[in-house]
Amino acid sequence: QVQLVESGGGLVQAGDSLRLICVVSGLTFKDYYMGWFRQVPGKEREYVAGISPGRGGLITYTDADFVKGRFTISRDNANNTTYLEMDGLQPEDTAIYYCAADPSISSIASRMFERWDYWGQGTQVTVSS
Repeated sequence: QVQLVESGGGLVQAGDSLRLICVVSGLTFKDYYMGWFRQVPGKEREYVAGISPGRGGLITYTDADFVKGRFTISRDNANNTTYLEMDGLQPEDTAIYYCAADPSISSIASRMFERWDYWGQGTQVTVSS
C-alpha cells in the first residue's frame, strides 16, 4: 500500500519560513519522481516543484511568479522523504500543500496534477499578514 504523508504546515506570519516534509512508503522511493502542488478552495491544484529520481535529481519549478527563488525542493532517498523549503512566505502562499509521486513523468506532464499517480492527504499552510 502506497502512502505519502505530509507534515510541517502551520500558521505563520508573513516573512517566515516553513519546511514541508513528505514521507513515502510502499514504493521504491529512489525510482520515483516527486512533486509538490498547492491548492486553495475553488481553484485547481497548482504545480510548485518537482524532482526526478536518482541521487542528482533534476529539479523543476513552476513557471509562475510565486516561487521567485523562495521555494526549494529536495529529496533524501535514504529516508524516503522529499522536502519543500519555503522562505519569505506571504499571505498569498496560504493553501493546502500536497506531495505527489509518479514512476515516470515528463517535465511537461509533471505540471499537470492529473498526471501523477500517488498523492498525500495534504498539509495546511496559513500565512497571516
